[in-house]
Amino acid sequence: MYRLSEETEADWWEVEALYDLCFAPSRTALSSYRLRDGVPTVAGLCLILRDTDGTLAAAIRYWPAEILAKNGSEDVLLLGPIAVHPTRQGEGLGGLLINESLAQARRLGWERVLLVGDAPYYSRFGFTKLTGVDMPPPTNPERILGLALKSGAWDGIAGRVVKASGTDNGEIQP
Repeated sequence: MYRLSEETEADWWEVEALYDLCFAPSRTALSSYRLRDGVPTVAGLCLILRDTDGTLAAAIRYWPAEILAKNGSEDVLLLGPIAVHPTRQGEGLGGLLINESLAQARRLGWERVLLVGDAPYYSRFGFTKLTGVDMPPPTNPERILGLALKSGAWDGIAGRVVKASGTDNGEIQP
């Protein structure tokens, strides 16, 4: 049995430790972290799962970003990282976090989600390879995946992914 909740400030270091365990501390050197530096998360989409003893089992975070397209900038959610404690992998916790957070993103009015990941895993959630969307180097273009939360949200969207430019009272809105 697990308890799903939004990540709080009190959870931050524990979530960071889980990410370090699952990805190694050098994860922050990845190019996607340049899009997160100095940008607040989309708090309502950052979720954690704890077991009945209160032990952190899994976490997911989202950041806002923008795509500099030919007709201006387009808002996008950057999914990740997502991590499941090694002793809890294979229980479907990652899928639960992805499904719950994507449903919440739709309710909040977000239109599109972007991630860098393995297509065979993320395709079961509806993610497909994006063409014409460029992440900061050295990102492998084959791993740039997107999901439309609103029909047609990725149609005609191409350009360079950059940091989100603005906030509203510290909370990013779609």
